[in-house]
Amino acid sequence: MTTTTTTTTAATTTRAAASPIADWFSDGWITTRRNLIKIKRVPDILVFTTLQPIMFVLLFTYVYAGVINIPGSSYTEFIMAGIFAQTIVFGSTYSGSAMAQDLKVGIIDRFRTLPMSPSAVLIGRTNGDLFINAVSLAVMMTTGLIVGWRIRSTPLEAIGAVALLLLFAYAFSWVMAYIGMTVRSPEVINNVSFLILFPLTFISNAFVPSETLPTPLRVFAEFNPVSALVQAARHLFGNIPPGAPVADNWVQRNPELTVIIGIIVLLVVFVPLAIRKFDRVSSR
Repeated sequence: MTTTTTTTTAATTTRAAASPIADWFSDGWITTRRNLIKIKRVPDILVFTTLQPIMFVLLFTYVYAGVINIPGSSYTEFIMAGIFAQTIVFGSTYSGSAMAQDLKVGIIDRFRTLPMSPSAVLIGRTNGDLFINAVSLAVMMTTGLIVGWRIRSTPLEAIGAVALLLLFAYAFSWVMAYIGMTVRSPEVINNVSFLILFPLTFISNAFVPSETLPTPLRVFAEFNPVSALVQAARHLFGNIPPGAPVADNWVQRNPELTVIIGIIVLLVVFVPLAIRKFDRVSSR
């Protein structure tokens, strides 16, 4: 008993003496491992997450490619950036549903009893989503290459496109984590996510050129952050055909910078909001 008490006291003293920043990184890594281990133990999460993008790639390239004409290019090359953006944005909703599930079953109450940073739970949750989105993106790119999609830019530009897609998904996962703690029900978060993400992804330039939409929808699509993400990915992957029209607004003419600004804004706004929300719901 004396040995156990001494060991516990020593561990607590060591943690208290450690750097707060080191503790923060350590706690974040531990909760990230927890979510990665969960994926390993419940492989259905990863299986269905990777099957969905394959289904979308095959559906749009073989069903709609023959009826939608893209001057100077193929619909396969046009649609891939849209599928990338749609899949990773919808993939970020897992943070919301997982947080709602953890609150429902009482896992958060257990975390609250541990000497750990409150933000570590959220960091681990969003990092787990980042891993899932990275796997999904790799699967989609491989499937796209098989069906005829090609990267027509430099390797550095292609890496930049992947980085923008994953960073946007990571920032958006904080939004969904906040919403998941607000509704506190895995069933409700799916409906809320659909109401938010459906117009963002489908009223955009992801699946058809924005200039083909009716005027009110075209204006919305041109200033839609998902449209900026899609346009940036197309540009960095080299999938914009020569002479393709570009909307006469700052967002569509500077898509990469727009996405970077959007990522920063989402993180600056929703990271502290999510942490404060977590403090409130975990103290109930």
